[in-house]
Amino acid sequence: MKTQFRTVDGVQIRYADTGGSHETTVLLTSPWPESIYAFSPVWKVLAEHARLFAIDLPGFGASETRDDLMSPRAMGTFLTKVIADADLGRPYIVGPDVGTAAALFAAAQQPEQIAGLIVGTGAASVPLDLGEPLASWVVDPDLDKYRTIDPSMIVNVAVDGIAGGVPDDIRADYVASYQGDRFVDSMRYVRRYPQELPELRDLLPTITTPVTLINVRHDRVVPLSNAEFLDARLPNSRLVAVDSGHFIWEEIPDQYAATVIEAITPKE
Repeated sequence: MKTQFRTVDGVQIRYADTGGSHETTVLLTSPWPESIYAFSPVWKVLAEHARLFAIDLPGFGASETRDDLMSPRAMGTFLTKVIADADLGRPYIVGPDVGTAAALFAAAQQPEQIAGLIVGTGAASVPLDLGEPLASWVVDPDLDKYRTIDPSMIVNVAVDGIAGGVPDDIRADYVASYQGDRFVDSMRYVRRYPQELPELRDLLPTITTPVTLINVRHDRVVPLSNAEFLDARLPNSRLVAVDSGHFIWEEIPDQYAATVIEAITPKE
């Protein structure tokens, strides 16, 4: 995966683009606290079926941050700007984890720009239904106390939970992505969930874009109930429940890639 940088809406973002002549394009958004390198295990097989354009979302991975973008609704608008700026046509969006709400907001705002969504493992339920430590990160009134915690420890603990592990160079990228205040600053995005997920809930019945929801059956961080919440309210959705840890794109990459390929393959 070769990464580059470009500026979209005044923000420098890191991205990877396979280019090519495929009719189908897939925009992938980085999970948290990881980066676009999280898609390394599925990159080659997905590239056989579509042009891939992966981005570190602003404030995540190696992309610059900007205060006004650190919310799901604003990030959804940003995704539509990426689609236009990079001339992606009408792509599918693979938006796991923090990308779930942003991708859904994008589909609600600009449905004509998006062919379909493959999302999941991201907060969606109203009221919130999250495990620790994510629940505390969302609602803890004291954000500053997290500035005293070594962000490397937080990222390494998360990565240590990935069955099979990750290559050392990718782990190093994850750690480098959240050094200094970057991890605490990235928390501001999820801390908008209490305000913006109710707004998203009200929009769900209007989202006619095809949505594939892939979530872990026994996810202790983002329970399956979040995907079930979406599936019950979206008019054109399909739920795929899998047995894995939270980071399914790395733990069961073959199954994750197969689900994406099925979603982006034209139906007869």
